[in-house]
Amino acid sequence: MTTALITHPACLEHDPGDWHPDRLRAVLEGLSGPEFDELLRVAAPLATREQLLRVHRAAYLDDLLSIHPAPGELVQLDADTVMSAGTPEAMLRSAGGAVLAVDMVLGGEVASAFVATRPPGHHAEPGRACGFCFLANAAIAAEHARHQWGLRRIAVVDFDVHHGNGTQAAFELDPELFYASSHEWPMFPGTGGAEERGVAHNIINVPLRAGTPGPAFRAAWQARILPALANFGPELLIISAGFDAHRADPLANLQLDEGDFAWVTEELRRVAQAKCAGRIVSVLEGGYDLDALAASAAAHVRALMRGI
Repeated sequence: MTTALITHPACLEHDPGDWHPDRLRAVLEGLSGPEFDELLRVAAPLATREQLLRVHRAAYLDDLLSIHPAPGELVQLDADTVMSAGTPEAMLRSAGGAVLAVDMVLGGEVASAFVATRPPGHHAEPGRACGFCFLANAAIAAEHARHQWGLRRIAVVDFDVHHGNGTQAAFELDPELFYASSHEWPMFPGTGGAEERGVAHNIINVPLRAGTPGPAFRAAWQARILPALANFGPELLIISAGFDAHRADPLANLQLDEGDFAWVTEELRRVAQAKCAGRIVSVLEGGYDLDALAASAAAHVRALMRGI
């Protein structure tokens, strides 16, 4: 079996403003070399309302899905989160791509999948958009695995430089769902303290100080997140793969490089092989330096492919 790369041209049409880099195009260019020829490239479908309602409140979805910006118009949902004319389709394909990745991995079509779409999702809470995110892609994928495939222990791990407040909000009261995050602290969105543990210690937060280098990042994962993940014993592992903890990223202050992203992916792959037959779905989150993003995403996918 191979690794799937799930994406869609419509996601390139999400335009939240001139200062946002063309993240998805950079990632896809980083995955265009001959070493990635074996990837199974698949178009992301549109998520259904039923799939979204497993995480998001009906009133929020009604409001969100009623917004259709005109060409050239930007609709501001909060200080950071902006919709363009291309956003409605892009966000539905981002969530739909994550759902398809679950189906492909659990159905045995591929060993793992990387969902290269935008907008990202880990800040979107059940009842509100937040932090460039509209739909909680990783959480939607987890709930799909539970409702359509009958899984009962699903984990999301997150190495984006920002805490995934949306994923945590969707998971923290459900002992069958596990969320772990390393992130710079203090930093937007202001959540993710180590004391936030969830209803059954199913939330693991590892705040990292500005300037934390790769060796300290790896040590934190080895000490806190990887053992907790293995102890949880997931039936499926979902990765929120943000690459803005890279030392070149302009919006944060951690000091990681692509080698650290390859390392954490390898470690997560080992846990997945031991606990859930290697079944991994990875979804793209943040990253704002295009060269660092492309190199880091390539290192991440390269590590996923080594597991096949």
